Parts: sequence; C-alpha cells; structure tokens
Amino acid sequence: MAYEFSDASFQTEVIGSDKVTLVDLWAEWCGPCKMMTPVIDELSTEYEGRAVIGKLNVDDNPNVPTQYNVRGIPTFLIFKNGELKDKVVGAQTKQVLKDKIEALLA
Repeated sequence: MAYEFSDASFQTEVIGSDKVTLVDLWAEWCGPCKMMTPVIDELSTEYEGRAVIGKLNVDDNPNVPTQYNVRGIPTFLIFKNGELKDKVVGAQTKQVLKDKIEALLA
C-alpha cells in the first residue's frame, strides 16, 4: 500500500528524505488517477526499503500542488535527496515510472 503524504508531512517526509521519493498527486473524482492506484501500490511494494512511493490528495492538501505548479492530475513528482528531479503529468505505464525511479537509484 502506498504511503499517504499531506501538506503537513511533505517537508519532513519528502524534502527531508534521503531516499528517492515518488509522489502521486491525485483526487478521488479523477478517473485516470484511480487507474494509477494499482500501479502506485505495486511500485510501493517493489521499491520498499529502496524508495518511498506515495500519494497526495490534492483536494485535501492544496499547498503542495500550488507550490509545484501542478495544473493537471495525475501528476507524479519525483525527488532525490529532497530535490525535485522529474515531473510527469498524466496517466503513465508502470514501466515509465520504474525507469524514472531506477535512473535516480543508480
């Protein structure tokens, strides 16, 4: 199961992390976001201990999407050592996200 980030925890758990972190910005009403849920859960399991994979509900947590200029969802923000390294907008294949995570783990 993917981690649940929030505006309150973002600074500590994403910016303060020394791990590669993928944040899935989503909303309950978003069809493509719901399609991505099983992919995010699978990635969370596959990368347990090596990377942090989680979700942030944009309706409940408006600060992070505003801070990173998110205009559409799903949007995937990928961080390494607290620094934004990649931003991918729209539903993606699992392989696309894996490739981006692997590139930062190398």
